[in-house]
Amino acid sequence: MKAPKVLEHIKPAHIACTKEDIAPIVVMPGDPLRAKYIAENFLSEAKLVSDTRNMFAFTGSYKGTRVTVMGSGMGMPSMSIYAFELFYFFGVEKIIRVGTCGGLTPEVDVPEIIVANSAYNEGNFAYAYNGDPTHLVYPSKSLTQQIVATAKEMNMHYHEGTVITTENFDFYSNYEAVLKRVPKNIHVIAGEMEAFALFHIADSFERQAACILTVVDSKFSEVFMSQEDREKSLNESITLALESIIK
Repeated sequence: MKAPKVLEHIKPAHIACTKEDIAPIVVMPGDPLRAKYIAENFLSEAKLVSDTRNMFAFTGSYKGTRVTVMGSGMGMPSMSIYAFELFYFFGVEKIIRVGTCGGLTPEVDVPEIIVANSAYNEGNFAYAYNGDPTHLVYPSKSLTQQIVATAKEMNMHYHEGTVITTENFDFYSNYEAVLKRVPKNIHVIAGEMEAFALFHIADSFERQAACILTVVDSKFSEVFMSQEDREKSLNESITLALESIIK
């Protein structure tokens, strides 16, 4: 199914800049301060192009390629707003989400990297967005393959698998009940809150999207990253995203 139509007179309500200010490729952390950190530490000549609602977007250069880095906020509603506007109003071709997740199997540990090859959600996000009843969505195959190939070139240790996208933060909800409702033929290895929306919206525009996650906590470990660690310990996954998206 295609993306919903927007009234002709409508302009982007959440990103305040010109189309030329946004690069066709975007690296998207959830935290706007992480976007600022990426711009300051990984991009050259980075310029703040939008700060509406303090959701920072910076455009600069990575190894000679123009890249935008922008926060998505937390949860599918916030991700859906920014992903939709980037694809619809700004003509973005590729988005790689760089985020955090909780490990759901003993095989994934803090702070390992996960490349999502699908995302499951038990809710009605897809149906509300464009009438699609699906609960399992997929990233861009080519972009995900590029991430995997780049990770191998860089000798990075990573896991590849299905993530569950929830509408509640796991520690503040009856998460075990949610996990028990996951269909038996779907094996989720980590939980997060945005990938399903990003993949589904990208697919509706026939654009590319992928997701790289760092495990910051696990139901099988007592390790729990601090807020400061979560903001600044994603350098490996950030580098992976930037190296992959410019190829």
